[in-house]
Amino acid sequence: TWTSDRMSNAKSWLGLGLSLYFWGLMDLTTTVLSSTPTPPGKLKALLSDKPQLHSRTKRSWVWNQFFVLEEYTGTDPLYVGKLHSDMDRGDGSIKYILSGEGAGIVFTIDDTTGDIHAIQRLDREERAQYTLRAQALDRRTGRPMEPESEFIIKIQDINDNEPKFLDGPYIANVPEMSPVGTSVIQVTATDADDPTYGNSARVVYSILQGQPYFSVDSKTGVIRTALTNMDREAKEYYEVIIQAKDMGGQLGGLSGTTTVNITLSDVNDNPPRFPQKHYQMSVLESAPVSSTVGRVFAKDLDEGINAEMKYTIVDGDGADAFDINTDPNFQVGIITVKKPLSFESKKSYTLKVEGANPHLEMRFLNLGPFQDTTTVHISVEDVDEPPVFEPGFYFVEVPEDVTIGTTIQIISAKDPDVTNNSIRYSIDRNSDPGRFFYVDITTGALMTARPLDREEFSWHNITILAMEMNNPSQVGSVSVTIKVLDVNDNAPEFPRFYEAFVCENAKSGQLIQTVSAVDHDDPHTGQHFYYSLAPEAANNPNFTIRDNQDNTARILTRRSGFRQQEQSIFYLPILISDNGQPVLSSTGTLTIQVCSCDDNGHVLSCSPEAYLLPVTLSRGALIAILGCIFVLLAVLVLLILSMRRHRKQPYIIDNDENIHENIVRYDDEGGGEEDTEAFDIAALWNPREAQVGGAPKSRQDMLPEIESLSRHVPQTCSVSSTVHSYVLAKLYEADMDLWAPPFDSLQTYMFEGDGSVAGSLSSLQSATSDSEQNFDFLTDWGPRFRKLAELYGASEGPASLW
Repeated sequence: TWTSDRMSNAKSWLGLGLSLYFWGLMDLTTTVLSSTPTPPGKLKALLSDKPQLHSRTKRSWVWNQFFVLEEYTGTDPLYVGKLHSDMDRGDGSIKYILSGEGAGIVFTIDDTTGDIHAIQRLDREERAQYTLRAQALDRRTGRPMEPESEFIIKIQDINDNEPKFLDGPYIANVPEMSPVGTSVIQVTATDADDPTYGNSARVVYSILQGQPYFSVDSKTGVIRTALTNMDREAKEYYEVIIQAKDMGGQLGGLSGTTTVNITLSDVNDNPPRFPQKHYQMSVLESAPVSSTVGRVFAKDLDEGINAEMKYTIVDGDGADAFDINTDPNFQVGIITVKKPLSFESKKSYTLKVEGANPHLEMRFLNLGPFQDTTTVHISVEDVDEPPVFEPGFYFVEVPEDVTIGTTIQIISAKDPDVTNNSIRYSIDRNSDPGRFFYVDITTGALMTARPLDREEFSWHNITILAMEMNNPSQVGSVSVTIKVLDVNDNAPEFPRFYEAFVCENAKSGQLIQTVSAVDHDDPHTGQHFYYSLAPEAANNPNFTIRDNQDNTARILTRRSGFRQQEQSIFYLPILISDNGQPVLSSTGTLTIQVCSCDDNGHVLSCSPEAYLLPVTLSRGALIAILGCIFVLLAVLVLLILSMRRHRKQPYIIDNDENIHENIVRYDDEGGGEEDTEAFDIAALWNPREAQVGGAPKSRQDMLPEIESLSRHVPQTCSVSSTVHSYVLAKLYEADMDLWAPPFDSLQTYMFEGDGSVAGSLSSLQSATSDSEQNFDFLTDWGPRFRKLAELYGASEGPASLW
């Protein structure tokens, strides 16, 4: 029998008793436990209801379960227990052997005494028990004295591990203003000690930091709010420290801590408020639609969706002129221009703007109202605006035969500013490259400057510019569409060259050609052409014409018997007239060739047959002809050489000729009196004394800039349409007549008009002016100016020359 010297250990007895109770199959008076496991068949028989025959086998040794404390810190090996066999006489003949888990490494056995020791530090958290096997051998023979038996060494737990928060630190959120007891988060601490043995793993939670805002359940670790009306706007972040202590929180227990970062999430508990009740803004009247005027801001202490704002204009006289939108990024109200503004119409506006939260929480409505209003005063600032045309578009219809200088439309613009500056008009030359039109600088009268031709340009789209006289940078524009109406100014004509043929065997009345005509005009009643022979061919004996009444005509023969030898080509003049007012006509010629044809009318030949000479040229005649040709060539060469020599000699020999220079003389006496034919001299007279019909002539090869011109033309100055018509007509004549002298003159005559501050700039009738001019100095310029000095030195003045 194996016995343990630690049978007095109560735990060993407890373990032995539990084993005996579990099996319940052995005699209760027996105090030993077989180390050999019960066979399954025997266990089944023992558990069955049928009575079984028990056969007891005497065991030579027994043992019980061993227990040893963990974390032994002594220097000597830790004694675990003793194994002993009843066959051991104490003479050392029995040898004990230990095998299994940790044998020889963790545990050793004295092979003579059977004492078991632990030679390493044991940790229950690493391994809770070891299973070993014991064997008793005859030391001399090595024969087993006992059957091998298995036993367990259990490691007893001590409180050597503190609780740990494996998931910490924690992050949690809880809505602000939450009621007391609102659950925030649950924390959990684990203890590596044995939870089934003592209180080493029994954990209790407590709060070390975070009171009085939060509390923790000592058993579950659930953190809850402990204070009412916690306001995020006052304090948003909290750091809570939770402690977990084992041994049920008793003195001497181990503890661990963790941090819980709690953030109060926002709720809509703060209504928006404008920091100022009155805003003052200004905007230029020229500000375009949708441009920003200013911003208003209703402050809301909340954040996110709870701070979203919606701005509206709820009252005021500017609700139709301005609009307000919410900037989603900054939650500000942006006031923009809704329609064009005018300082002259209205100088200021007042808006009542409301800012409100679109997302509300019913439990906080008592903290409202969640909206606020403010007043916005907007002043419209005056700017110098460009002239404005009334109407904003012009459509003009003009017949193409309108005379040059005819006023076709009065263009009107005005300065929208209070100052109402005077306006000067001009044409954007990019829109009228052909310069067909002219606009009066002061009145805005649009006139023709060149003849119009619908067949060349049926539409004109020009741009009229209006500039403020005091501020040339302010320019307005308007589009003028001009439709050129058709008049009957083009005679009908053949669209191509007509050429026909007539057979020699043609009969009288035979059709030889059908002709048609085209007319570039476009009459409202449609085109209709009339055909007839020209007056000089009215009694033509060979051909006649028949009008088909469909704008075509037939050419017929009037006789037969045409012969190529007699006349191979006939020219038939045809008169073509239209139905316009006035009637226009033109003459077209039909060329008719006489051809030889077969019986079916197919052309065989249209060239007269050449007569062959029966006599052939002899060899002598050919040599003579060639000799004459060579003689003629030689004479031609000599003539060319002679002309080259004569060309090198000067026609006029100058005695003063110097071989080192060439003098080119020009004996041009000038235009003389012919120079005055390029313009009407009456245009130079002062308009105050000019007769009706007199007008200045302007050859506008280079138009004066409207800006410089406007500085000298007063607002009250105006020019009659008669003068303009005369000037434009003469301008067109000068532009078209490229051979009119003088060829190198720039004729620019500015009409100052009645009331000009400069008066007349002409030297004509200057004798009647207050100032006297003395031309006596011309006598000192030599004999070339003597005649001029006599003329201008006369007492009657220069005006008497005319």
